[in-house]
Amino acid sequence: MANLLDSIDQRTKLVGENRLELLTFRLKGSQLFAMNVFKIQEVLQLPKLNLLPQSNPVVAGVTTVRGNTISVIDLSQAIGRSPIVQDETANIIVTEYNRSIQAFLIGSVDRIVNLNWEDVLAPPKATGRGHFLTAITNIDGKIVEIIDVERVLSDVISFDSHISEDVLDQALFEKAQGMDVLLVDDSPVAIGQVKSALLQLGLNVMVETDGLKGLRRLQRLQGEGYDFASKMLLVITDAEMPEMDGYSLTTEIRKDPALKDLYVILHTSLSGSFNEAMVKKVGCDDFLSKFQPDLLAHTVQDRIRLCL
Repeated sequence: MANLLDSIDQRTKLVGENRLELLTFRLKGSQLFAMNVFKIQEVLQLPKLNLLPQSNPVVAGVTTVRGNTISVIDLSQAIGRSPIVQDETANIIVTEYNRSIQAFLIGSVDRIVNLNWEDVLAPPKATGRGHFLTAITNIDGKIVEIIDVERVLSDVISFDSHISEDVLDQALFEKAQGMDVLLVDDSPVAIGQVKSALLQLGLNVMVETDGLKGLRRLQRLQGEGYDFASKMLLVITDAEMPEMDGYSLTTEIRKDPALKDLYVILHTSLSGSFNEAMVKKVGCDDFLSKFQPDLLAHTVQDRIRLCL
């Protein structure tokens, strides 16, 4: 099953092309769900699980994979459906988010598909499971629901967006008060956490929910005579987004003479080793794993020092 997944070298060929690979799978029934292959380490037939006392109800247990003890989250139960039947048809998807490894219990694996981000759309507001979906797409005439894994994990793991007092350089932030940051992310959970941290730093936060909207916002500001050099501190962009991903957004920014000097941070839950290579490929100025408010504050402070 692990052979389903491409190597990192193969995946990087998609970066900057506004393309992605999805692993499609079923939980229970015929509905197809999907997860970005970038975040997946391997797919395994369900191993023996050990129960974890007093754990979150959606944690099916723990298991050992390649010497690491990891939690296994029942993905069906986590998005409000009935639990997965733990039999020979069940599988686990081993993933890396924010430099931590966890697994998701699923039903059957379907296949890997290669798509344009332009074919991936935000979920309809009327979708019953909309708050657990980051996007939808159509494959061979079937609707595929792309799971918002960050939302699932936020319900299982408590993330704190508070910045430690000893991290903040108050005098530095007084000089940057009122400067703008453009935050581009399709996950409401990520937007809420990053925005909360940035507001603690006294910064104004503009928010767009995909790369294309982010690019249009910058182009609109340019047309209005906005002074990027004195007002726009930085752009923080997610990697995976409908319509246009963060890599392509960065590529477009670098191609525009009026925008090319913007300071762009790739802020993502994708694995560090992969993104460190991608930062260089598309021209981002920095890479930051999600849900680390102190590290975000350090990074923003470093940027302010460069501007002074």
